[in-house]
Amino acid sequence: MNFSETDLNEYVLEAVETMGFESLTPIQEASIPPLIEGHDLIGVAQTGTGKTAAFLLPVLNELSYGDYPQDKINCLIMAPTRELAKQIDEQLQGFSYFVPVSSSAVYGGNDGPEFARQRQGLKMGADIIVATPGRLISHLSMGYVDLSEVSFFILDEADRMLDMGFYDDIMQIASYLPKDRQTIMFSATMPDKIQHLAKNILNNPVKVEIAVSRPAENICQQAVYLYETQKLNAVKEIFAAYTEPVRSLIFASSKLKVKELARALRQKGYKVAEMHSDLDQAQRDEVMHNFRNGNVKMLVATDIVARGIDIDDIALVMNYDVPREAEDYVHRIGRTARAGASGRAITLVNEKDLSRFRRIEKFLRKRVEALPLECSANLEGERSNAKAEKTADKQNNGRKRRKRGRKPQKEGGMPAMKSFGSDNFGSDEPNTGQTAQPLPTAETPKKPARKPRYRRRRKTQNVTEKANN
Repeated sequence: MNFSETDLNEYVLEAVETMGFESLTPIQEASIPPLIEGHDLIGVAQTGTGKTAAFLLPVLNELSYGDYPQDKINCLIMAPTRELAKQIDEQLQGFSYFVPVSSSAVYGGNDGPEFARQRQGLKMGADIIVATPGRLISHLSMGYVDLSEVSFFILDEADRMLDMGFYDDIMQIASYLPKDRQTIMFSATMPDKIQHLAKNILNNPVKVEIAVSRPAENICQQAVYLYETQKLNAVKEIFAAYTEPVRSLIFASSKLKVKELARALRQKGYKVAEMHSDLDQAQRDEVMHNFRNGNVKMLVATDIVARGIDIDDIALVMNYDVPREAEDYVHRIGRTARAGASGRAITLVNEKDLSRFRRIEKFLRKRVEALPLECSANLEGERSNAKAEKTADKQNNGRKRRKRGRKPQKEGGMPAMKSFGSDNFGSDEPNTGQTAQPLPTAETPKKPARKPRYRRRRKTQNVTEKANN
């Protein structure tokens, strides 16, 4: 389906054509018609499917008619990270080139003058505000932000926002909005918490779900099975195989690991940049600028850039840690092999992450090729041996417990019985002459019960009386 077949007006279509787009992606084809009709919508689609245009184009189409308040905020778009907020704002500038609307991006990590610019845009009422939850809450707390006229409320990467702990912030922001609005929510996954959020802020939404696609066929996926302590050696061995540096993106699970890995690679002579939440916006912009321009060939980052980064010639993506979900794996390795190019994705799998990686392979419906290195280990075989040993130990312990619980058996098969009196009753053993203690009978006098003894408390004397004595 082409954009010319939709109900978008000529101003929006001209911008789309100028930017070089012709055909709609599946998420755009399913989302744009109900959004133009004014329905709430919840869309499930991964990054890179064109969902940004899916919600921007219908909103620009409606705002272009000019039936909305002037000098008021008419559309509020929420994004989990500064990078994604900036990317949405950049695409908004292109799509709105022929549409008379104003926009402003509001996110943290910047200096005083930038904060003042954001405050001015919020006070004057830009038509479209693209913001991160934390920074918008800061402006709202100062009392000069008016959201009473918002007609479009959009949440992009909603699952990522909830993972980052923004649920309460989103509900607080929603409390400032009018109930009569169109709410649009896009998410890469649909866990229970997303369904709960949708139930609270959406009104009878249309649900559009595009199945999470598998990685592109032109990505060479490989896995290295090793122990955690050998990961750094594996990284060095992998890059040593390249005759010249290639643009590479390495994902780690925490900012602490990012810092440690970047420092270790620098000590080995590699030119490395790092991206994590401790960097302010100016530092992030500088890192991304150097990485895009090729001044830095290697970028070590957390998942902060797994969604939203748009660089076409990344040759290698490495998962230093196995992602938690299969969708995150797809997002990470989807940074390579873009625009029809080929790419390579390598995942380092340690003994603890083996089960998680097997679940990812199940989602991919194939076994990822193993990359043999000097530091590789046979984790699957060792895991099977350990499981067999554990089963054997469990069986042996069970036999010992059953053996301890058995009563001693007589040679003839009858259980041995206790002797009573001088006659070894029930026993074939000769009498040794020793008599057993007789059982108490009615004539046998019982020992009287012992009365409880109580200790007398010693009378304490006053210290002064002792001194007088």
